[in-house]
Amino acid sequence: MTAVARYAMVIDLDRCTGCRACMMACKVENNTPEANFWMYVFRFEEGQYPNTHIWFMPRPCMHCDNPPCAKVCPVGARYKRLDGLVATDWDRCIGCRYCEVACPYGVNYFNWKKPSKNYYLDWQDEDVQKVTGGAVPPYRNPDLDQPYGVERRRTAGGGRLMGVIEKCTFCVHRVERGQQPACVQNCPLFALHFGDLDDPNSTVSQLLRRKPSFRLLEELGTEPRVYYVGGHPPSTESRQIEEVKARV
Repeated sequence: MTAVARYAMVIDLDRCTGCRACMMACKVENNTPEANFWMYVFRFEEGQYPNTHIWFMPRPCMHCDNPPCAKVCPVGARYKRLDGLVATDWDRCIGCRYCEVACPYGVNYFNWKKPSKNYYLDWQDEDVQKVTGGAVPPYRNPDLDQPYGVERRRTAGGGRLMGVIEKCTFCVHRVERGQQPACVQNCPLFALHFGDLDDPNSTVSQLLRRKPSFRLLEELGTEPRVYYVGGHPPSTESRQIEEVKARV
């Protein structure tokens, strides 16, 4: 039997310039609805003028090894894969939103609207259809019909169903094809890295050996699979600036 990878993400804060290209790549790749940001880049300011310091922190889903979201799901729709990815089986999700409340990282999004009403364009509009030429609307992404992983279970994404919770999947449909998550693939500064922790030659393993690291809210015992190097966790001195404006 082939060994299952133990996937993780390492984010180098020394390299991140806060360009938010990863946010854009995530939106395009995963067809997320309006106001949904599976990847979010915080822009922080510390200190007082003129002695201020600005730094940036990308925040995907933490894909915890001890995920509180999976523990509270009453129907087993939120689950932890053997390779470390935490996913939502849209075929079982009942929309109770317990996972949203349990998650300390704020990465879950609930689909309040029908897919056709939840996007930036009305794909039924005649003028839009002239441009799209009959293309499949993003919320009908056929990739999401497929079961994935050793578990052979479906993964929610892209505002596909009303009444379902969604979040970052580490682009499971790309990972299964041997590709990198979209945010990693499109980071112009190579601040994001994804790979197998059990492979000593992987970039993530090498970075964690070379540099001190931290994980967000480690004290809660969630055991995140997202590691940060080259910086420090946000503190009471960290003020968010230039927030992304979103309207549902």
